[in-house]
Amino acid sequence: MSRTRIAFFDVDGTLTTATTLFRFLRYYLAAQGHAPHVYDQRRQRLKAMTDMGVPRERTNRAYFDNFRGADASEVERLAREWFASELRAGGLVNPYALAALRDHRENGDRVVLVSGSFPACLAPVAAHVGADETWCTEPEIVDGVYTGGLARAPMIGRAKADAVLLAAAAHGTSPEHCAAYGDHASDLPMLGAAGSAVVVGGDGDLRARARLRSWRLLPAAPPPPDLPLPGPGLLERGLPELPGPGLPEPASS
Repeated sequence: MSRTRIAFFDVDGTLTTATTLFRFLRYYLAAQGHAPHVYDQRRQRLKAMTDMGVPRERTNRAYFDNFRGADASEVERLAREWFASELRAGGLVNPYALAALRDHRENGDRVVLVSGSFPACLAPVAAHVGADETWCTEPEIVDGVYTGGLARAPMIGRAKADAVLLAAAAHGTSPEHCAAYGDHASDLPMLGAAGSAVVVGGDGDLRARARLRSWRLLPAAPPPPDLPLPGPGLLERGLPELPGPGLPEPASS
């Protein structure tokens, strides 16, 4: 095998200082003419799932129910507008992680984003940082419309480690010659799959694990300011009302 290196970057909380999924959802709902409290309600439902101990994979699936019936091209357009607004406001991209990514590019390494977020949201991010490819959660889209479901399992946890192995094999290199960057315990499988790992920010437990394994540490960066939201008016185009995702049924024992 060649010694070509690949640098794998988680996005939310690693490359970015906030969760793109929620920053974009807030923008998207406002663009559809929904009052701010609608986003607050949707966000609280998902937070309640997390507080109940629902695995991240299930909360990730519940998130995409917010887009059921949405036109895929319109979601892509709004995602581009959203990220342009983020760049104007500043603060969304972690400068320490971005500097590391640019170092990899200058060294000729391939840069791959690995994220639980989705293509519409990640495409402008990838273009901005100069990523070569993206592995992410794939919402199900039928006839150009989001169904609210997923095309396959979300890109979280073990799926990220699988992405490292598959991408390395596809490019004829070994995971030992790759680096991975993450910020959350759910990134541990990906971090462990690569030859070297870097924790960006992270809680005390994750940073302690990183020290035990001699992984590098990068600092977190302050969260971005609240984003100015678009005014109402898109409902006049006939965009569908979004369903509110419900809480899951309690798991049977």
